[in-house]
Amino acid sequence: MGNAMDNKKELIYFPTWTAGRKGYTEKIQTVFQEKLIEKDLVYTTQRAAILDYFLRADKHLSQEELYVALKPRGIGKVTVFRTIKLLEECEIIDKVEDAKGGLRYEIKSERPHHDHLVCLSCTKIIELQWPELEKIQSKIMRKTNFTPYYHRHEVFGMCHECSSKG
Repeated sequence: MGNAMDNKKELIYFPTWTAGRKGYTEKIQTVFQEKLIEKDLVYTTQRAAILDYFLRADKHLSQEELYVALKPRGIGKVTVFRTIKLLEECEIIDKVEDAKGGLRYEIKSERPHHDHLVCLSCTKIIELQWPELEKIQSKIMRKTNFTPYYHRHEVFGMCHECSSKG
């Protein structure tokens, strides 16, 4: 099984904010370290490697993909799964449902709000922003006096490439 990052690139909608941005990676690492200290936990080399893999990813990652990629470095399944849970609790990563109802993860910290189109055929997850939809939601929430905490849109269907195959 190859490197998870060899597969289709998905995280291409916001290419300028990624880990290549000056200081971004270091800032996210520092935030994680600080959150771990608040929880009386240590920023281990294994946790650092898991976060670094997320920061370098160009696709949404499953727990299993992350484990398979990091297993050769001596990082166990339990460490991967617990670190993913910690990264979620620290609001550094977020869940995205995939085409088969499973969970994938992406870096959430310091990224603009976006939604997902999930291809049921090739399983690609496409990121996009819908300013018009956001305006409609805001208008409805004001009208109904609703206070949102967060929302997520995931639309399931077929991407252009799969639709054109017939």
